[in-house]
Amino acid sequence: MLYQAYQIQTDAMSPLHRLAEQLGRSAWLQQTERSLLRQLAAACETLSSLRLTHSRPAFGIDSVTIEGQRVGIEEQVRLELPFGSLLHFRKTGAAGLPAQPPVLLVAPLSGHFATLLRETLRTLLQDHEVYITDWRNARDIGLQHGAFGLEDYIDYLMRFIETIGPGCHVVAVCQPCVAALAATALMAEDNHLAQPRSLTLMAGPVDCRINPTEVNRLATSKPIEWFEQHLISRVPWPHPGFMRRVYPGFVQLSAFMSMNLERHKQSFKQLYQHLLEGRTEEARAIQSFYEEYLAVNDLPAEFYLETIAQVFQSYDLPLGQLRWRGRRVNPAAIRRTALMTVEGERDDICAVGQTMAAQELCPNIRPYRKQHYVQTGVGHYGVFSGSKWNQQIYPRVRDMIHAHSA
Repeated sequence: MLYQAYQIQTDAMSPLHRLAEQLGRSAWLQQTERSLLRQLAAACETLSSLRLTHSRPAFGIDSVTIEGQRVGIEEQVRLELPFGSLLHFRKTGAAGLPAQPPVLLVAPLSGHFATLLRETLRTLLQDHEVYITDWRNARDIGLQHGAFGLEDYIDYLMRFIETIGPGCHVVAVCQPCVAALAATALMAEDNHLAQPRSLTLMAGPVDCRINPTEVNRLATSKPIEWFEQHLISRVPWPHPGFMRRVYPGFVQLSAFMSMNLERHKQSFKQLYQHLLEGRTEEARAIQSFYEEYLAVNDLPAEFYLETIAQVFQSYDLPLGQLRWRGRRVNPAAIRRTALMTVEGERDDICAVGQTMAAQELCPNIRPYRKQHYVQTGVGHYGVFSGSKWNQQIYPRVRDMIHAHSA
């Protein structure tokens, strides 16, 4: 009923949003000298920016600079599966430049699309051949494709790594750190030729018992049955995934926004003021952020519930109880893959220590092949975006990858 009520409200508000968008971008209203009309135009455009969308925005990366040379970027789907694809950002016109190590950037499946890592991806492209996990919106996936749980997510990661082939490096951001570590351990135990050369885990919930955050406390405040009963809905008609059980992206977004509600209110006040004063560049920066932030991605119910239960409630991986297709996941099997963990000093989602726990779970990686780094002065998103990511974190990640590419 929750999703159906949301859909009814969205359908009812759609004409108003379209009208507000048209009025807000009306050249006549924007150029008028009359104060009241300019206020109307600014208010309409601000209202139109509040609209939720359910499709992945474009990555919009068409070129990158490498050693002073502008190189074109072409998106290619290397492997397409029902719940997600392996997307390759192939470089064109890069003749004469040295070969770069392949990197799989593992994006979270947590209410937003992979484009949330656009800045991370753009930075990695300077020195690497980059692939990304492009997760689909569950409301667009028909029931004939079956369920998708945590084990399936691990399956997908191993298939993606196999597709890239030997020499691949893996960089996982936030939620998928557990699955990426599990996939690497399983491939190591099988002595798979394509097991990653290195694994970088950034701000991920490897062991949520350490320094629990408000997110961790919320996950353990109710039994898993409560989450299933209150947060899981069926996709309404007429979406392709009609009747699929999902954790709606708009519910996750509401939770995220409530954590920093005053900051979001202030952002929209600033947007209105910038539009009113004709400061288009500042306004566009805020609009670009919310265009991405308000693009929501529904999660398959199985994946959401299993993640809550096994990662946040029973701590299966650090306790040695995580299983994949009946096999126990054993991180101690990892020997040949270098490991780097990265955390943010002010992270209020995955606190300091939760990602570093992977270091102890992998005792058979030689010490010189392990690194841990805590970035001062950043929260969760600052670990993989912003100036400190680009200037302080990324160089360390790049150097670790290149050191283990031979």
